[in-house]
Amino acid sequence: MGFKCGIVGLPNVGKSTLFNALTKTAAAQAANYPFCTIEPNTGDVAVPDPRLFRIAASAKSANIVPTRLTFVDIAGLVRGASKGEGLGNQFLANIRECDAIAHVLRCFEDDDITHVEGRVDPIADAETIETELMLADLESLERRVIPLRKRAQGGDKDAKEQVELMDAALTLLQAGQPARLVDVPKGQEKAFAMLNLLSSKPILYVCNVEEAAAATGNAQSARVFEKAAAEGARAVVISAAIESEIAQLPAEEQADYMEAIGLEEPGLDRLIRAGYELLGLITYFTAGPKEARAWTITKGTKAPGAAGVIHTDFERGFIRAQTIAYEDFVTLGEVGAKDAGKARDEGKEYVVHDGDVMLFKFNT
Repeated sequence: MGFKCGIVGLPNVGKSTLFNALTKTAAAQAANYPFCTIEPNTGDVAVPDPRLFRIAASAKSANIVPTRLTFVDIAGLVRGASKGEGLGNQFLANIRECDAIAHVLRCFEDDDITHVEGRVDPIADAETIETELMLADLESLERRVIPLRKRAQGGDKDAKEQVELMDAALTLLQAGQPARLVDVPKGQEKAFAMLNLLSSKPILYVCNVEEAAAATGNAQSARVFEKAAAEGARAVVISAAIESEIAQLPAEEQADYMEAIGLEEPGLDRLIRAGYELLGLITYFTAGPKEARAWTITKGTKAPGAAGVIHTDFERGFIRAQTIAYEDFVTLGEVGAKDAGKARDEGKEYVVHDGDVMLFKFNT
């Protein structure tokens, strides 16, 4: 399991440039006019994880298979999208299919690149898109809650629970706050997710800065970080222009280029790490002579659920999982870890930890 992250933003903030850099493709047309992205472009990228290569070396694996995640470059939004302005309806429909939103904000000045509202203000841009998402949710809930209230009054228990969740969201939305701030009762998380509210999706603010500020950020990006902290969201600083240059360099030249401009890692790495934290994702590994592979699961997943990511038969017939911590595996190797008593047999209640190297036993 990876995750599907929609790249959104006002026109001309650098969304498509960033998408092209991240996926190393030219699938998205980057141009200096609104709506140059008409259909959402989708790109799968490998999740960079140095641990996988160390595990492969220890296991002498012939192949290395990283886990992957999907980025979707979604057409630029403008004020009034919730009422169908610009490509609003299409924009909102595409966001519904994503697990999280990477909201690209323009944090740079450039007279040669027009801004759809004639000014550079990332906070105002963020509020424009947030408002459109909340208005769309408000309209959707007000329409859906009416028949459910009738069913709830008639004694339908499921309808009553849905109405309570909808009313909690409506209260926030009517007060100008996003649905992700709803205090969802324990056990109702899945039911709330099924409401599929746009403003309930986790937000990652991507501050697109000028090249000189790629390593440290600037005053505009600092404002965005303050906003993210206040909301419990995440933020990262990226220069889409630099990421585009890095993506075009041979792999052996990328490290030298980044060192020369003061970057420790590509923006993709920072974006993925922030995305993982945002969605509560972790990685476990499988390794053997044929291949070493990384798998993504949600934090808190038990061993059978982790096995099910590989194949549903593994979860259905789960018996136990041989588990070795990452450090033990790369230091001692699988045989050495077993000899040292570091290989554990875990059962159905075991909660998988980030970095676990696992071998599943199951009945078909």
